[in-house]
Amino acid sequence: MVREVSTDVSLLLKDVQKSFREPDGSPLPVLNIAHFEVKSAEQVALVGQSGGGKTTLLNVISGITSADAGLVQIDGVDITRLHEVSRDRFRAERIGIVFQTFNLLPAFTAMENVLLGMTFSGQVDRKYASSLLEQVGLGQRLNHKPGQLSVGEQQRVSVARALANRPKLMLADEPTASVDLAHQETILTLLRNACSENGVALLLVTHSQEVSAQFDRVEELAAFNTPQVAA
Repeated sequence: MVREVSTDVSLLLKDVQKSFREPDGSPLPVLNIAHFEVKSAEQVALVGQSGGGKTTLLNVISGITSADAGLVQIDGVDITRLHEVSRDRFRAERIGIVFQTFNLLPAFTAMENVLLGMTFSGQVDRKYASSLLEQVGLGQRLNHKPGQLSVGEQQRVSVARALANRPKLMLADEPTASVDLAHQETILTLLRNACSENGVALLLVTHSQEVSAQFDRVEELAAFNTPQVAA
């Protein structure tokens, strides 16, 4: 039985630990987080060095990777108590993810990529998919495939797809890293505005000070993640 909690917190991490195995079999601690939270509709920039555990953290939050210990609560549900199939469905229904490399299917149009994002939750809504693409400025390019779109336009499709299932939490992994400097601010503004308009909490991972400077709340991963050296 999954425990649901009434809360205004979209994401809550408590005593979360994650380690991997070195080639010699010894443990490599990566995450040791006593407490971290993102409130409903809040927007947070998370800054950290390469190799500091940012991607592992996002994978643990989204349920792609299981934590070794601790509570990972999203929209009132502790996903560490869910079996793998249930975690996958939960992720499809309540978490939006914007990848650095877009992960669009090249053989499908912008509309089809967004609609495919809806199939995992079983709620395909063509009208809503069209409205999301309109919202990100692609109303005239619904039937264009990724190869017919600019890099910035592809990222816009990925934002629309991430919003397709009306998530409670959006995770963005270096969303401006594949976009040239001239388009970084456009993509960032688009993502933030889309989350605000849809009431979605945003946790954005970046190494860019220019990107993080645009957020009211900026967190350094190293400030609350203190992995212990294994004995």
